[in-house]
Amino acid sequence: MTDRRDFIKTGLTLASGMVLGQATTTALATSGAAWPSNIVYTAENPGQWAKKVGGHQPNVSIQGNKITITTDHGMSEKHYIVRHTLVSEDGAVLGAKTFSPSDEEAVSSFELPAGKGGKLYATSFCNKHDLWVTEFTV
Repeated sequence: MTDRRDFIKTGLTLASGMVLGQATTTALATSGAAWPSNIVYTAENPGQWAKKVGGHQPNVSIQGNKITITTDHGMSEKHYIVRHTLVSEDGAVLGAKTFSPSDEEAVSSFELPAGKGGKLYATSFCNKHDLWVTEFTV
């Protein structure tokens, strides 16, 4: 990687994936466990980002086997949504999309594989306001 920004973006993407995978495994292994505070944020647990929920919490829409994740967040060089992921209850990444600051909006769509219904997680990673998760059921 020749560009520092690409290096940082890749590092953040990998870190968010590892945190989500570890948090998912921990949460699933312990019945009723909450997401780790100050690492993973939700509408119910926004931590230090309580005023940022509306622009960072991933919104999910379901039409048949198509899952669309939207984050209502501006996209600029200094502040943008880096990545969306769709994760199954067992921690498998079912889909991922990385964004660029030049993208107009943070919207991703994924086809849900056969047999992968049940509890799912949509993530949205902001370069300034960390990793946000929405849990939903199909």
